[in-house]
Amino acid sequence: MTEGKDAPVVTIDGPSGTGKGTVATLLARELGWHYLDSGALYRAVGWAARRRGVPLEAARARELGELARTLAIRFEPTAEGPVRALVDGEEVTAELRSGETSEAASVVASMQPVRDGLFELQRSFRQEPGLVADGRDMGTVVFPDAPAKVFLTATPEERAKRRYDQLRGQGVDVTLGRIQAELRQRDERDTQRTAAPLRPSDGAYVVDTTDISIEEVLAETLNWVRQRLPERFGD
Repeated sequence: MTEGKDAPVVTIDGPSGTGKGTVATLLARELGWHYLDSGALYRAVGWAARRRGVPLEAARARELGELARTLAIRFEPTAEGPVRALVDGEEVTAELRSGETSEAASVVASMQPVRDGLFELQRSFRQEPGLVADGRDMGTVVFPDAPAKVFLTATPEERAKRRYDQLRGQGVDVTLGRIQAELRQRDERDTQRTAAPLRPSDGAYVVDTTDISIEEVLAETLNWVRQRLPERFGD
C-alpha cells in the first residue's frame, strides 16, 4: 500500500467503551473513505505473541517490536459489521476481540519498540479519498497533521456497563465488578505510559458519549468533519 501523503485524515481517539470503533466504522462508510482500526493492530501483535509463546514482558520488548514489524496484517471490508482481520493469512477476527487479546494488546501497546514497529504500517493506510483512523494516539502521534481530530469520552461507569453488556451478549461469563477493575487498570496503563500516552490532541473536538446515542455521536462527528474540510464537501 502506497502512502497518500495528501489524503485527508479524520482521527478518532479515546479510551475503551466510548464507541469510537463503531463511530469510526460508520463514519468511514458514510464518507466512502478507508478505515484504520489501530487497536486491532496491537491486538494482532498480542495475539501472535501469545500464539508463539513470546512473554509479554518489558525484557522482550525488542523481540515483540520485531514481531510487530514483520507480521502480515490485513483488513478486508464487509458489507455490514466489522471488517475481517487476517494475520499471516489466518482469519482472526473473533480472536482479536477476546478479553485476553485486548489485555495483551494493552500491554504491548505500552512498549515503544512495538509502537515503532507498527508506525509505518499505520501511516500506509492514508489513501485517497481519505482515511478515518481510530485508536489512542492517532491524532497525537501517528497523524498529527490530520485536519479533523475527534476525542470521545464517557464516564467509567457507562464504559464498563457497555463492555459488560457486549461480553454478556457474546455469552461470556463476566461480572460488572471485574470489567470495572480491568478498565481502571487499562486506563491507568494507557494514560501513564511514557510511549504515546492517551490524551486529547491539540484542537480535537471532544464528545462525551455517556448520554447520547451512536447516531447522535456520528452526526456530531460528521458535522465537525464537514466544518474542518469544506473543500472536500463543498460547504
